[in-house]
Amino acid sequence: MSDPKKVLIIGGGFTGLAAAYKLSQRPGFSVTLLEAGRELGGLAAGFPMLGTSVEKAYHHIFRTDAAILGLVDELGLRDQLMWCDSSVGIYRDGRSYPFTSPLDLLRFKPCGLLGRLRLGLTALYLKHTKDWRRFAGQTAHAWMARACGRDAMETVWTPLLKGKFSRYYDSVSMAWLWARINTRGNSRSSSGAGEKLGYFRGGFATVINRLEAELRRRNVRLETGASVERFSASERNVLVQGRPVPFDYCIFAGASSALASVLPPGGAFDDYARRLRSIEYLGAICLVFASPQEIGDYYWLNINEPGAPFLVFLNHTRLVDKSHYQSQHVYYIGAYVPADSPLISLADEALIQRWWGYLRQMFPQFDPARVSERHVFRFKAAQHIVDTRYQERIPDHRTPLPGVFLANFSQIFPEDRGTNWAVSEGFKVAEMVTKEA
Repeated sequence: MSDPKKVLIIGGGFTGLAAAYKLSQRPGFSVTLLEAGRELGGLAAGFPMLGTSVEKAYHHIFRTDAAILGLVDELGLRDQLMWCDSSVGIYRDGRSYPFTSPLDLLRFKPCGLLGRLRLGLTALYLKHTKDWRRFAGQTAHAWMARACGRDAMETVWTPLLKGKFSRYYDSVSMAWLWARINTRGNSRSSSGAGEKLGYFRGGFATVINRLEAELRRRNVRLETGASVERFSASERNVLVQGRPVPFDYCIFAGASSALASVLPPGGAFDDYARRLRSIEYLGAICLVFASPQEIGDYYWLNINEPGAPFLVFLNHTRLVDKSHYQSQHVYYIGAYVPADSPLISLADEALIQRWWGYLRQMFPQFDPARVSERHVFRFKAAQHIVDTRYQERIPDHRTPLPGVFLANFSQIFPEDRGTNWAVSEGFKVAEMVTKEA
């Protein structure tokens, strides 16, 4: 009997975990997973809060998320998945407006009646349009301006695009926005009832912990705090904190820019590194806090006010009942920021006070003195920029390094991010390794 093929997986987010899970089911593989951070889970990793686990960055799943729902069933966790009523609002002109149903849209006073009608018709059109390729070469900002008009752009789409993509807001491909509207529109039930979103008892840590236990049961070696330094140009190994780690196949499940930073210097790898670095990323900052105070009427509140310092305010306990959190309310404030933003290096306390100051303008009843916990998390490569020529830059799963594969969110265009696509990519690259072995 031949020795098992050594598969090294770099990155312990859902993509790496899903790839390890699939490969551990296949005979003839010995799998090792390395994660640079202290815990597994990537952007979906949790932390202890109010006697349970809460994600560092807000997460939920849609009814259309087939890949993660299939994984949940395989892991025997369907009974831990709750389908909760969602609610969405927009903050504009000093007040919050519901923005869930067609009737809400018609009542959205910051936008004129004609703009509201055009918004509704455009959303309906995009929901039922299946071919995203017709949109790929057009910017979302220009396409939506033609479809919805100036009034709707000023009150709805321009603030959302700026909040999501910062200075890149007017270069993002319309195919990306099509995918957001199409996915959200088709996640509603056919009966016309409101949107339901999925969340796990105990948070996404419930899935991560079950995956970890299953991988250990199958003799997958898991290492956290393991930072990759450099791939070898001539041999199938990678330097990890000063020690060479050999492999027959390797899956790099991190950001494209992160792979570029650990490629061998010179030769054929320089062009590939430049291609990877051409994919630009925004960072993200999340403030998570808890309070017995209830603030806001919606789970998800987009902040469309000009000059707002953050993109979104989430009342998590408008989605998941506060009984799961010791009868307190859990909130997120989130923003996407360029790498050179002063917010990246701003001290946590200064950031908290700045954001809470604006939150008190929105909700004067909010009392920071009644906050029982608060936590700030920063993420370096949270959102890749998808412009109208992005398809030309999408990296292949196979890299120029022999036996090395890349799998991350930069390859799922026009889709964006999320645990479902992370699982899907993990399964896909695991199948590619299996066929090549």
